[in-house]
Parts: sequence; structure tokens; C-alpha cells
Amino acid sequence: MLRRAKSLLLNVRVNSVKQQPVSAGLKYFAPPVKYEDFEQVERPKLRIMERVPQYPPNLRPPKMQKKLRFMRGPELIHNTFLYKQYGIIATGGGRLRWGHFEMMRLTIGRKMDTNRMFAIWRVPAPWQPVTKKGQGQRMGGGKGAVDHYVTPVKTGRVILEISGKCEFAEVKPFLELVANILPFKAEVVSQEILDERVETEAQLEKENLNSFTMKYVIQNNLSGCHRWLSPVDHKWFGKYL
Repeated sequence: MLRRAKSLLLNVRVNSVKQQPVSAGLKYFAPPVKYEDFEQVERPKLRIMERVPQYPPNLRPPKMQKKLRFMRGPELIHNTFLYKQYGIIATGGGRLRWGHFEMMRLTIGRKMDTNRMFAIWRVPAPWQPVTKKGQGQRMGGGKGAVDHYVTPVKTGRVILEISGKCEFAEVKPFLELVANILPFKAEVVSQEILDERVETEAQLEKENLNSFTMKYVIQNNLSGCHRWLSPVDHKWFGKYL
């Protein structure tokens, strides 16, 4: 009885193998990317940023106003990649504290392969002083003491770059992990994505059939919009907050 059951089970397995369709054809695989011009740098990891800027010994640390214009509007200079590969770009204005720099440095240092990748900062160390008074103090008494330092960031500013012998799918997961923790909106992009956006924006502007753009409406004061618009809207035409 046991031998008969084993033979029946063997026949079922053989028939199931025979019934599986077998497909054979020409497979096409894209050629691998060549990194001929790549040279590994001496220090592939992100360097440690200073928590407090170093001033001369005879100079008292200066205090500063909020200067919100340092965060408003688009970034006009540091908005492109130097190594034309991958990085994190801010999609909104904000401030980076020293803890954010350490979070980015430690996370990327653990995740990336230093034998074939390297990362660089594209923002300076914290330099703008932020003052704060002690809890429970009365109003007045002059400006408070410097509490910490920050780095203001505008929309479109490149925060950091990663380059080397790597694909976008390799670096995107841990770069997104960092971008989601930043105190402002940021995204992970590659050079191809940036090029496509520039082409798409130029194409939309060229093919636009509606003459009543935001710029035209504001410049011509349609419906009396100058009564409630801010100076920032007159400068950037509603594109940036």
C-alpha cells in the first residue's frame, strides 16, 4: 500500500513538471554604465560641521535679526549639481540646525559604500545666530543671549550630493530617509530628473494658450489684487511663499 502511494505521488510530480510551459527567446539587457572619469576622493564621507562658528578671541559673538528673506524665494546660485549625479534638493524654505547636519552625516555614512561612492556638503555650517530668553522672564531688558546657530535654506537649494560608481536606485532609499526628516520639504533627485523638469517647464510655457497668467494678473492689477497681495507676490508672482 505504501509503495503504491509513493508511485502515485511520483507520477503526479512528473506530470506537473511536464505541464509547465517552457518559454525561450532572445533576452535583451542594457549595457552596464561605464564610469571612466570617476576618481575616488580622499575623504568620501561627509565632514563634521562646527556647532558654533569660530570668532576671533577679541570679538563678541554678534546677534542678528530673523532675516526671513534668507529663506524666502528661489535659490539662484547653488541650484545645480557639481558632479551631475544625485542629491537632495529643498522644495521649501527653512533652517538647518547642527542636529540636522549630524543626522545627515551619520545616516549617509552608515548606508553608503565608501569604496565606490562619496558625498559632499552643498550648504555651509550653521552661521546665523538665533537668540532666546530664559523661560519665565518679563518682557523688555534687551535682546536675549544667543541660543544656537542655523543655516537658512531657500527653495531649490542643493543640500548635499552623492556621486561615484552607483545607480540612482542604490542611493535613493537612504537619501529619502534623510529628506523626510529635514525641517522643510525636500526631495531626492538625479541630474536626469532636473533636466526633464527644465524641458517640461519650457515646453509648458511655450505651449500655454491662456494669456491670463499669474504674472499678467499681478502686473495689471486685475480685480484690484494689489490690495491684498504682499511684496513677495509682486516679486515672484505667487510662485514662492
